[in-house]
Amino acid sequence: MEALPKSQLLRFVEQAIHLARRAVNHYSSKFSKRRYTLHQHIVLLCLKVRKNTTYRTLLDELIEMPRIRKAIDLEELPSPSTLCKAFSRLDMAVWRVLLNLSVTLLPTNGVVGIDASGFDRSHASKHYTKRTKLTIQQLKVTLLVDTRANAIIDLHVTTTRKHDSQIAPPLIKRNAENVTILLGDKGYDDQKVRAVARKTGVRPLIKHREFSSLHKAWNARLDADLYGQRSQNETVNSRLKRKYGAFVRSRHWWKQFRELAVGCLTHNIDKTL
Repeated sequence: MEALPKSQLLRFVEQAIHLARRAVNHYSSKFSKRRYTLHQHIVLLCLKVRKNTTYRTLLDELIEMPRIRKAIDLEELPSPSTLCKAFSRLDMAVWRVLLNLSVTLLPTNGVVGIDASGFDRSHASKHYTKRTKLTIQQLKVTLLVDTRANAIIDLHVTTTRKHDSQIAPPLIKRNAENVTILLGDKGYDDQKVRAVARKTGVRPLIKHREFSSLHKAWNARLDADLYGQRSQNETVNSRLKRKYGAFVRSRHWWKQFRELAVGCLTHNIDKTL
């Protein structure tokens, strides 16, 4: 009997379990109950984000997915509370390691765009918030995106109105090995940003705010074709919101940060399929 072809969802799960095995041990400690592995938890949490659903709905759907359960050796489904606790225990550092590993699976060229976008901290409808005159504070999410494969190299999340020029330097320093050219709009027009980039061996291609004819001349000399690749950031931001949701489900800020990191990881894994 001919074997069934693998679905995109199954290939996603196989790629996710492969990354999880490279990133973490089977269990968090020697005192673990060893009922479920960290690898299984990571894959299930990625699946939750990919399907843009709740813990309960995901586990309900997994009842009818024997091939998916077999791919991660999941004989018994965990409870929603077990997955929720696993998400709380997995540090942001773990998700960053997984994100870094996912980038190695994609073809990159070092031409990286930086841009920020807002994600709602509540999934109340726009109509409801407008009618009740509620203000929903947004998370500011800054992404570093390699323009060749739209791979998300890194992210920075904040609940404050921190200026782009303050966010960029640590992101550049942390990812200097993966960035050759940095593309940024006028929001990143700051000499400190350019100085940090050059010091780390990165060529900054950032538009100047036009306060004089000299600034206009500098902008006119920018490589238009190269700078035009910055639009890939907008494409990735749009894709994240369209596929995985424009809001975060978690209530605590630190969980919201992790949820967005899982979304970026999920995006990269999807791009490998």
